[in-house]
Amino acid sequence: MINQELLDILCCPEIKADLVLDGEFLVSVDKETRKRYRIEDDIPIMLIEEAETLDVKEWEDIMTKHGKTV
Repeated sequence: MINQELLDILCCPEIKADLVLDGEFLVSVDKETRKRYRIEDDIPIMLIEEAETLDVKEWEDIMTKHGKTV
């Protein structure tokens, strides 16, 4: 699992927004892009072209779960 120290220095490569750890994914807190990056074998895959764009509802649910303002 990704430790807090690494999470604190990682950001969304597309928009440089903060990320939240949600299970096996890192999710951008940016509402416009709503990118989700997968984690494989404890390694975040931070390639923009491999990121998933979440729909607004799913992104809002994740942000609410992690105490982020939407």
